Amino acid sequence: MSFIEELKRRNIFRVGIAYAVSASVLLQIVDLVLDNFAAPDWVMQAFIVLTVIGFPFALLFAWVFEMTQEGVQLEKNVDRSKSITHATAQKMNRSIIIGLAIAVALLLVDKLVATPTTASQPQTSTTTQYADMLTAVDGSTDKSIAVLPFVNMSSDPEQEYFADGIAEEILNLLAKIDDLKVTGRTSSFSFKGTNENLSVIGNVLGVNHILEGSVRKSGTRIRVTAQLIKVDDGFHMWSETYDRELNDVFTIQDEISAAILVQLKAHLLSPPLQTVTTDARAYGFYLQAKQRIYERNRDSIETAIVLLNKAIEIDASYAPAYAQLGIANLLASDTNYGTMPYALAGARAKQAFDQSLQRDPKNAEALAGMGLYFSNYEPDHQRSIGLLQQALSINPTLENASVWLSTELSLAGELRAALQLYEQTYQRDPLHKPNFINLQQSLVALGQNDRALEMIEERLEYQPNDASLLKAYGQVKLFSGDLAEARMLFKRSHDKEPLNAMNNLLFGFTALTLGEYELAVDIAPNRNAVIALNALGRVEEALTLSKQLIDKGDSLNGYFSVLLANGRFEEITQLLESRWPSLNAFSEQWPEKRGYGSFTMTSIATAYRELGNQPKFDEAMAILKSSLDAQQAAGADNTAINQSHAMYAMLSGDHDAAIGFLEKAFQQGFQLDAHAFALFKPLEGNPRFDATKAAVDARFEEELAKVNAGGKGVK
Repeated sequence: MSFIEELKRRNIFRVGIAYAVSASVLLQIVDLVLDNFAAPDWVMQAFIVLTVIGFPFALLFAWVFEMTQEGVQLEKNVDRSKSITHATAQKMNRSIIIGLAIAVALLLVDKLVATPTTASQPQTSTTTQYADMLTAVDGSTDKSIAVLPFVNMSSDPEQEYFADGIAEEILNLLAKIDDLKVTGRTSSFSFKGTNENLSVIGNVLGVNHILEGSVRKSGTRIRVTAQLIKVDDGFHMWSETYDRELNDVFTIQDEISAAILVQLKAHLLSPPLQTVTTDARAYGFYLQAKQRIYERNRDSIETAIVLLNKAIEIDASYAPAYAQLGIANLLASDTNYGTMPYALAGARAKQAFDQSLQRDPKNAEALAGMGLYFSNYEPDHQRSIGLLQQALSINPTLENASVWLSTELSLAGELRAALQLYEQTYQRDPLHKPNFINLQQSLVALGQNDRALEMIEERLEYQPNDASLLKAYGQVKLFSGDLAEARMLFKRSHDKEPLNAMNNLLFGFTALTLGEYELAVDIAPNRNAVIALNALGRVEEALTLSKQLIDKGDSLNGYFSVLLANGRFEEITQLLESRWPSLNAFSEQWPEKRGYGSFTMTSIATAYRELGNQPKFDEAMAILKSSLDAQQAAGADNTAINQSHAMYAMLSGDHDAAIGFLEKAFQQGFQLDAHAFALFKPLEGNPRFDATKAAVDARFEEELAKVNAGGKGVK
């Protein structure tokens, strides 16, 4: 008899299987019990070690001893003719089946019945409509992970996109799991190529686990290596290598994600993970394009459009490619990062989003992009909010969608809800720059300048020359009355990113306030340049530029300001009445609810007052008051909204209230040149107003002296 046959006769294999099944059941029971007693990790580890040590002894026992009708005896003493190993084998088979059934039952209890360990924080939003969306993130959960960009081990540097794409797809799959905190892409990928210590990365990102890996692509085959590491002690919880054909990449993503989920013992309360498949070449073009879009510059976005069109040529049914094509077209407009005419970019984006949603109505990226489209091209803010919420419910990792939704909530006047969503996104993805910048703007709108300064200054210690951070710092300084320092910060940001539209808007406003009109014109052709051109006596140039900006979706505030300054009131009312059936319709399309006042409606009310149209004046004033009251109720408290309140009070004839708001604005950092006081001229001679104006003028001269001492001009 061969050795293998002897092993079978003595039931060695069955003993091994029975031992493994029994050990599995025992460990699951022990795990459940220890969890309830909050036992330290080493206790469970000790049980595991003991069961492993016991395995060879069980096999040795089965080899040396045998069950007989008289009990356990040494095998060498048993008469082969009286052996009952066959009957014992049948009993062991039944025991193994029963053990497996118990193991499966315990697994289901662990996965489906166990109570989640994290709890939602109390809702603080004043609007119940957004309460479900704004659940707080518990940063202390054990089930937290950051997926670092996988290292490209291929000889071709162009395969970098493929390594990044693998990591990003795994991140997206993990983020769909309830009770698992997954750091956003921007924060995780910010450590690419840094070789930073994993404990430092874990502390910065606020996670307890890190997944890292590598990808080696050769021809049509890839090798993906992944390992899961505990941050606190560097323990390698799991590692695996996958060798597959390239056309099997989706299976690899699912396998890796499933393995990680087992290791983290996450509660699988969501639907099963699903991955959309496509041709490998189309998927490659799609991944390359996504990486280009993340770079956010003209050349990379134009390249992304070419790549996505190639992907669609190969697979015209691939919905994600259409979704990314729509986003790329929006970003390629001449109001964003590219040179494509604004209207053409919108039309192409809408067509791509429609194509994507026709193929997959639940494509999160297409829904998010459509939400951005309806915010910018066919202003419908409630529809935009609904689309963005739907996108995030499908894929919570879409940080851009979170930022866009927060912006829409601000436009709708939900300032506290917007701030809360910005903060949640910050907790999940602290290095996502657009969200961080918008978070600071939200804090400024709500009068929390000190908190904004603290956050920015802490960040600047590590990124002292980052253009976006310099711009954010400048905005807080601007709204705190530090004109000279704000100007210096905006200039530094401008020198690094001369095409940054938001920085140029703030830089231009600062130049206007300081009376540097030529500089304001040179910085960028925006609404500040319109007002500066008017101040320089170049009225028709100002009006031509303002009309061009309106055609690109800009507000009418600059245009109305120039017409008001030149007494051309009828042109304001004629434009309004030719395009909108009522002032309410205009206000719905151009809501001023973001917490910085309502200056466009102030201009409209002023025009109707000067023309003696009392009914329209009253209508404009009612809309203006409603807007200001709503912003104040939502928590807005800054120099701009208090200036706006003062202007409304002047139009209402309430001079005492106007002075009170001006005094409050001054305490917050109110800075305006002498030309901006025209509306308040009737207050001259009032001691309170004269004192406030003198204080404002004195501070203005101090700031102007600082600028002159430090030099000015962008060249």
